[in-house]
Amino acid sequence: MLSRTPPAPGLRIPDTQPILRTVLTYSGPEGAPEEMANDLRLTPQRQAVLDVLRGSPDHPTAQDVFDRVRRTSPGIGAATVYRALNLLVAQGQALELDLGDAAARYDANTARHDHVVCTRCGAAGDVDAPLPPRLAQAVAEVTGFAVTGHDLTFRGLCPSCQP
Repeated sequence: MLSRTPPAPGLRIPDTQPILRTVLTYSGPEGAPEEMANDLRLTPQRQAVLDVLRGSPDHPTAQDVFDRVRRTSPGIGAATVYRALNLLVAQGQALELDLGDAAARYDANTARHDHVVCTRCGAAGDVDAPLPPRLAQAVAEVTGFAVTGHDLTFRGLCPSCQP
């Protein structure tokens, strides 16, 4: 939701800067960053973060993203990477995943899909196997919920951790 905030009382804005007379702020879900929702500029820093996410099949943490972005953009700061991740998630260009470990993971694949996580090493990946088409309907029948979507995470041992 956009709101117009007039300048503070007593604040004089020069006529040469008419665009500064009104401040536009974005108040998104759960205090999303103050930026216009449909006007996210893809700065070089945000592009670098998005490129890392798109090239990462392992669902990296924010720290992983920061480490990888620094390889190509050594001057980028951690706060910039974290802010870029939050903005990309708020814009629907990335997903923030809770896969059961302490840190959030990020995924540039925003299409509906499921995940598999290793309970020993924490490796994570996308599940490309189709799910039974009646799964959501069966859950709705059993629980009485009107199911509108789901996020499914399979857990087990990855090939590297299996005995």
